[in-house]
Amino acid sequence: MSNRNSHQNKQAARERLRAERERQAKKDRTRRQLIVGGAVVAILAIAGGIGYGVSQMNGGGGDASKKWKAAAEKEPLVKPAHTTGPQGTTVVIGDQKAKNTLHVYEDMRCPVCAEFEQYTGSTVAKDIKDGTYKAQYTMGTFLDDKEGMIGAGSKNALSALGAALNVSPDAFLEYKSALFSAKNHPQQETDDAFASDQKLIEIAQQVKALKGNKSFEKAVTNGTYDRWALAMSKAFNDTKDVDSTPTIKLNGKILRVTVQGQQAPPITPEQFNSVVRENLKK
Repeated sequence: MSNRNSHQNKQAARERLRAERERQAKKDRTRRQLIVGGAVVAILAIAGGIGYGVSQMNGGGGDASKKWKAAAEKEPLVKPAHTTGPQGTTVVIGDQKAKNTLHVYEDMRCPVCAEFEQYTGSTVAKDIKDGTYKAQYTMGTFLDDKEGMIGAGSKNALSALGAALNVSPDAFLEYKSALFSAKNHPQQETDDAFASDQKLIEIAQQVKALKGNKSFEKAVTNGTYDRWALAMSKAFNDTKDVDSTPTIKLNGKILRVTVQGQQAPPITPEQFNSVVRENLKK
């Protein structure tokens, strides 16, 4: 997972993750369970080695991140439709009367968030539709300010997500899924591809509600929701018990599974379904 609090062995973790992905790519598609197991090992490697300090997240930052933030701070706050709260940072999708609330914390540059979405995103979407729970999303941007990764991709992609949310909650979910997909998500954390408005618009063409949507595209290129993205990022930073992405809570309880003696977020559908069913309110 992407962690805010540790700096140890980050390079070694990247190498382990890269080696694991290469090894899994060579396996036969019918051996899916082994692939899933490899993803968990990769998650644990990241959890043990790649850290992002709070001081770097709140300070630091290179020119790209600082310039993006400085420009956004000069703009008025425009809250996307389908949000609540003083700054529009509360994003809840699904049946508002659902007894259970799944709260997902992600960073758009986070590779393990991408793995979670690729493996389990469709499960979450189905559960929302079925009314098993409503889902709340809080997005961080701390990876933009991580040493060696300075950029603006997390913030820029979050702003584009705001533009999608303004279209509809479904457009938000589908666009987030497209951004995190294996086809579109950068394989390396250091790849700041999402800093490009054109890249974000190209990916949006894969979402029916956003394809050729000039209003959405104008919002992305004009940075209409840039200030909102900063407000959302602050909401993430202010969440004291969340120090990594992805973090998944159900009714306020952080969900984790134990793999090889270590704690990790439930990435696979099997892990996710098991821990969710154990903690649902009846």
